[in-house]
Amino acid sequence: MPPTAAVQPSDVTHRMVPTPAGRAHVAELGAGPLVLLLHGFPESWYSWRRQLPALAAAGYRAAAVDVRGYGRSSRPTDIAAYGLRSLAEDNVAVVRALGEESAVVVGHDWGSPIAAHSALLHPEVFRAVGLLSVPYSPPGGPRPGDVFARMREDGGPGSDEFYVSYFQQPGRAESEIEPDVRGWLAGIYAALSAETMPPPDGPHPLFVREGGTIRERLPHDRLPSWLTEAELDYYAGEFERTGFGGALARYRNMDRDWEDLADLNGAVLSQPSLFLGGSLDSSTTWMGPAIEAHAHTLPGLHPASRLLDGCGHWIQQERPEEVNETLIRWLGDLDHPTRPR
Repeated sequence: MPPTAAVQPSDVTHRMVPTPAGRAHVAELGAGPLVLLLHGFPESWYSWRRQLPALAAAGYRAAAVDVRGYGRSSRPTDIAAYGLRSLAEDNVAVVRALGEESAVVVGHDWGSPIAAHSALLHPEVFRAVGLLSVPYSPPGGPRPGDVFARMREDGGPGSDEFYVSYFQQPGRAESEIEPDVRGWLAGIYAALSAETMPPPDGPHPLFVREGGTIRERLPHDRLPSWLTEAELDYYAGEFERTGFGGALARYRNMDRDWEDLADLNGAVLSQPSLFLGGSLDSSTTWMGPAIEAHAHTLPGLHPASRLLDGCGHWIQQERPEEVNETLIRWLGDLDHPTRPR
């Protein structure tokens, strides 16, 4: 199977394993050292469909998880159940349920800070951490809610509201997304993908005008080439079944995490690490200072870490060949650190 081939749901082994939240759904392929794959918003295990066969072919046991609140995994009703400490405990439970003592953890988008904090909190379990699209930022600093409010006041277009602030009130974002899940997902995937994103001189799709919605600024006439109609159907089917409350609860815990993780303020992530981002991704633009600080905050950063030129946010789906090649090179260097790079 070529590295960029995409597995379908029926091609992998699906397991339901116990976690502190109840159960987690895991899709896995291959045998060898365990690599735990954590998706972001609004995705599922399926966002790793082009990594699972590549990692398996390279000699790894690749396990893509539906994060708490998504897909077939448990969805607690309490918003406070979606804090980073709780999600890290889920990941430890998954590793143990798969019969392993340790794993490499790789996350994209929200999966990136979940992976990083899993490694911070449980270094005995997570021996290395890969971060896609969202760079590592140590706990601490200003309260997140205040930061995002200032993005509207000082950095957003006019008086528009930053999407993270827009997501805070339960029910608000759900009311625009859930009546047409497929259409909203198609729009957000296109808006943040390099080949279909809106022109840079127009309104940014992640800022919301007063009284408006995210949907009204999303492209609705095209899909990026990395996403087929059938793949969009799979994503839409998952969220049509679950709704978005569990997924959005992660955003609604950011200030709570800021308090809950105060004992880790400024913590360096010392395990071997990798960072890959897209040069056209707003995440890497807005978080440029965090990337510049990686020399200090990620002392084990692999030299293959970089921004992929001309790539948007959905990095492992937009550019699977480069992501797979880099992941496999990094994973090989973890076990053979003296071989030429």
